[in-house]
Amino acid sequence: MIVIIDYGMGNLKSVYNALKSLGLECKVSSSEEDIKNAKALILPGVGAFKDAMDNIEEKSLDVLIKSEVEKGKPLLGICLGMQLLFEKGFEGSEREGLGLLKGNIVKMKDDKENNIKIPHIGWNNLIYNMKDELFNSIDEGKFVYYVHSYYAHGYDNKDLVAYSEYGKNKIAGVVRKKNVIGAQFHPEKSGDVGLAILKNFGELIK
Repeated sequence: MIVIIDYGMGNLKSVYNALKSLGLECKVSSSEEDIKNAKALILPGVGAFKDAMDNIEEKSLDVLIKSEVEKGKPLLGICLGMQLLFEKGFEGSEREGLGLLKGNIVKMKDDKENNIKIPHIGWNNLIYNMKDELFNSIDEGKFVYYVHSYYAHGYDNKDLVAYSEYGKNKIAGVVRKKNVIGAQFHPEKSGDVGLAILKNFGELIK
């Protein structure tokens, strides 16, 4: 069972529908019992870093998530959910994140000379930094769908699995530190490539 963590912000239904289409057993929940009994967790997210962390801490989900990760349970953060895995976010004001990955979340750089606009909305190809089972059967250069204005900076390069280039911005597309995984793009909106990534995530718990 994969539990999609409901903390009041996130693209819950589309993630749920994507997992169900792959035949993966899943549910949306914020229940401590469900999260503890899950074989893997997904932390989705749409919105602002500070608001998301406020909601997570208000429900004491930060302590619960960290406890389950320490046990070795796979955790996948999607979009804002990935950003929350890092140490701090600087969207509006400085706010501590979950601190499961080294690095901060900062605003992307404008590049008007090359017509690069923020927010970054659209399809970009993935460049591999290292081999990872999340990309089994997926060729390098495939396109995925991004919607964001902030990105990871100051991360540990050995945690970087794949990235995309958007103007002067090197976007950490997928990061991983053991069982902690993040995808800045939306796998559930990235067609067959995104579904293949979610399927490979599901393979981690078999």
